[in-house]
Amino acid sequence: METQSSQYQTLIQRAAQLRLQAFSIAEGLKSGTFHSLFKGRGIEFTGVREYLRDDDVRAIDWNVTARMSKPYVKLFEEDRELVVFLVLDRSLSMDTGFGSQSRLECSNEIAALLAFAAEKTTSPLGAVFFDGAIIFSLVPKSSANNIMLILSRLDGTTKQQASSAKNVNGSMLSGALDGACRLLKNRSLVVVISDFRTTNYQKAMTRLASKHDVLAIRITDPIDSAIPKIGSFSFEDPETKIIRTFPTDSTSFQHEWKQAEIKRIEQWQKLCRRCGARPLLISTKDDPAKKLKEFFVSRENFL
Repeated sequence: METQSSQYQTLIQRAAQLRLQAFSIAEGLKSGTFHSLFKGRGIEFTGVREYLRDDDVRAIDWNVTARMSKPYVKLFEEDRELVVFLVLDRSLSMDTGFGSQSRLECSNEIAALLAFAAEKTTSPLGAVFFDGAIIFSLVPKSSANNIMLILSRLDGTTKQQASSAKNVNGSMLSGALDGACRLLKNRSLVVVISDFRTTNYQKAMTRLASKHDVLAIRITDPIDSAIPKIGSFSFEDPETKIIRTFPTDSTSFQHEWKQAEIKRIEQWQKLCRRCGARPLLISTKDDPAKKLKEFFVSRENFL
């Protein structure tokens, strides 16, 4: 209990710092690059009117034009409200990492930064947390209460408290994505934060990305591609409990370990793009605020 309290206080104490870091992320969310290139977000169809001289012919509504026997153009209104929805993986594999923080702790910081960025843009914020089941969901609202509730739940699913819910193994990523699709009524920015160490979520992600703008953030760790040379070492899968021993001193094993991770990442990135989502890698050794800022301000990510 003492450890849990310490973690909670640490997050609360960092709130001011995280809010400051989130400022640049919020600016990226509001930027013209993001609004114009992230599937054309930023405008909403409001109706039609008769075609006037010098109107853009690309705006003609051909269905209405055919019915009325004279040209009509579509009207659009800027939609300033950007709904932000977080899909957070709390499964056992997230509670791993070889460095100073786990994937779970890294994902908590990313989620907190996005929550504060949503606050700065007055965006409705919602979330769903999952492990082998849906463990928490929150309908998007533009409310300080939503932000604080999400922050408190982030700490409530860190190492010590999460252990009480670890009787459910696996990852319900597919169910969480389908749940988000049903819950969200208006087009939203859905940020999926996970290690994606699961399968059978492609159809659910495709359905979600057909209606919303999906950013898939994969949390990695240095050990994924560069395992330390510590001799013959045994690893236990936190979900299946399978134990395997690897010859970490072997040069050929080191090479195969690295190549396997490169292949996994390439396949995952291709999968995301096929589904209509945009992939982003963030390592437990990275500065999450910097990585998020770079993503939202870079035009290349939206081409």
